[in-house]
Amino acid sequence: MQASELQNKFERIRANKWFETFVVSVIIVSALLVGAKTYELPAGLSSVTLFLDWFISAFFLTEITIRFLAEQRKRHFFNSFWNWFDTLIVVISLIPADDTELALIARLVRVFRVLRMISIIPELRILLVSLVKALPQLGYVMLLMFIIFYIYAAIGSTLFETINPVLWGDITISMLTLFRIMTFEDWTDVMYETQEVYSLSWIFYLTFIFFTAFAFLNMVIGIVVNVMERENEKARAEKQAALVAEQKAQGYVEPTLNDVLAEIRALKAQINERALEKGRDNVHE
Repeated sequence: MQASELQNKFERIRANKWFETFVVSVIIVSALLVGAKTYELPAGLSSVTLFLDWFISAFFLTEITIRFLAEQRKRHFFNSFWNWFDTLIVVISLIPADDTELALIARLVRVFRVLRMISIIPELRILLVSLVKALPQLGYVMLLMFIIFYIYAAIGSTLFETINPVLWGDITISMLTLFRIMTFEDWTDVMYETQEVYSLSWIFYLTFIFFTAFAFLNMVIGIVVNVMERENEKARAEKQAALVAEQKAQGYVEPTLNDVLAEIRALKAQINERALEKGRDNVHE
């Protein structure tokens, strides 16, 4: 019984919004602490940052332990990728960051603590998962974009090499120049330079910008948004299923639309039956 009460206490702590907010705050402080260490700090302040660093490591270890103990079935804790991710970062961040051969690795891991924000906030998880799931579709868009880049780079290197070999000397340099044009980094200077020799070269630049910066960018946005909508719908369905399971465990199930319609039909049948009985009674009278 005592173990059950302790289990419930850990579950309440894990589900507590204030606890979650405090964890997010500690993650932010941890990220700021890593940034502060890139400056030359006074000796007293360095001692404070060292104390905060160990406090944050101890807090993260405690938080992971609470989440593990709050799990009903402990072996299911590591079925989640995010639990593995959090545990790995917390364990590696316990490596002493000073005067050891692993100091560099420890400092780098402390930088990645801020990524724990993704595992804590569900909306960030949905964004990351959507981006990862969109990668296969984005791969085909990137392949098509590379083909367009290659064709335009070959044309640009052939036509403009004599004008500016620094920008159009070979196909690889031409592709870098096209990337500069796609990102609108002083692309008009490149265009005006070639227009002095080829007055219609503006067609080359405008068509390339249309294909890459406009058409392909919208394709990428459309794919990511479509995957995000599916992930949001999946998350809502899982949340609803968890709510229904919790209500069933408590002995209450919220009626669905079909249940309501079935009850209405049953009431109509009862009303019709009573009306018929009343009509028969009136006939007998």
